[in-house]
Amino acid sequence: MIYSDFFDKKISLLGFGAMRLPLLPDGKTIDKGAVEEMVDYAIKRGVNYFDTAFPYHGGMSEIVMGEVLSKYKREDFYLASKYPGHQIAEKYDPADIFEKQLKKCGVEYFDFYLLHNIYELSYEVYTDPKWGILPYFLEQKKRGKIKHLGFSCHGRPDNLKAFLDYANGAMEFCQIQLNYLDWTLQNAKSKYELLHFYGVPVWVMEPLRGGKLAKANVDSPVESAFRFLMGKEDVKVILSGMSDLKQMKENVEIFSSRRPLTPAEEQKLLLAAEGMKNSLPCTACRYCVDGCPMGLDIPNLIATCNDVRYAKEGGLTASMQMEALPPEKHPSACIGCGACARVCPQKIDIPKALKELCDTLPDLPQWSKICKKRAEEAKMLEEKNKEKKP
Repeated sequence: MIYSDFFDKKISLLGFGAMRLPLLPDGKTIDKGAVEEMVDYAIKRGVNYFDTAFPYHGGMSEIVMGEVLSKYKREDFYLASKYPGHQIAEKYDPADIFEKQLKKCGVEYFDFYLLHNIYELSYEVYTDPKWGILPYFLEQKKRGKIKHLGFSCHGRPDNLKAFLDYANGAMEFCQIQLNYLDWTLQNAKSKYELLHFYGVPVWVMEPLRGGKLAKANVDSPVESAFRFLMGKEDVKVILSGMSDLKQMKENVEIFSSRRPLTPAEEQKLLLAAEGMKNSLPCTACRYCVDGCPMGLDIPNLIATCNDVRYAKEGGLTASMQMEALPPEKHPSACIGCGACARVCPQKIDIPKALKELCDTLPDLPQWSKICKKRAEEAKMLEEKNKEKKP
């Protein structure tokens, strides 16, 4: 097993992500026996990093992982979980959630703890002083209930930078979606370089893009995807959401030795990624933005369109990006004047692309929930305004 040095710890480069655990035939209940078999295989072969979160598997992932890991010595594994500040709630009580998580996992401390899913919409929750989220978890770190504190981020680079500045050096690591496809498709390269500039080690989620890259038309698709990441020196942990023992065995074998891609192999893989995208060739020059009468952030909307073009069913990040925008900045706000297309150096039919994105939104994961939530918020606001009137 390959290990990464992190402070006084040696962490397995391969981490077991507990978001896609094996299920019983009912398709809902976690197959605890299968999880036990996978964890036992992993620990015996050097995997020591296990990652769960409050909402995974409807809240059951923490319980099952805690029960399965309890048979091992506490010093034989590192356990990570996350605070769900990205979830919509009337109030945020980090103390209540954190104590519940410790109890669910059956531990007295978390080796690694993350603020879950910092992105454009959740940023305000995490930075709002009335909730005191970051100060609370910094206090838990002082008390030894958290050994290392970090965060995961699905936001764009400017969002990532804003939170790093807000945290002011308190974040010891950051988990981002990183793979050879999203290196350019979701601008992961810029996020990686930004974290390098800030001196923040990188944890990787979705190294196989939810399993899609395991089926890519490239040589040894799974191994190639992992070897791409092995060549990034700031990457300390690569989480794989393994769902059966076969996947565990295959991944453990790949991580038995560090064999990063050669420059030629990496270039070939990135070229293959370009062929997968079916992307609009936007270079984010932003010429289109200046003349837009609606003030739309067209390059970011085009980036979201490209993400959805690759995989509608995998467009959770796209859903979050759209959710974070006010309605007047959605693609539906485009009036089709064509001013943007006339100045586009790449000759993109931008109004057509924005209509394509608009038409696709109802098919995205979580979109119906987002629309429902917005309607409820609008109704609540309307009722509050009525109450204020004499």
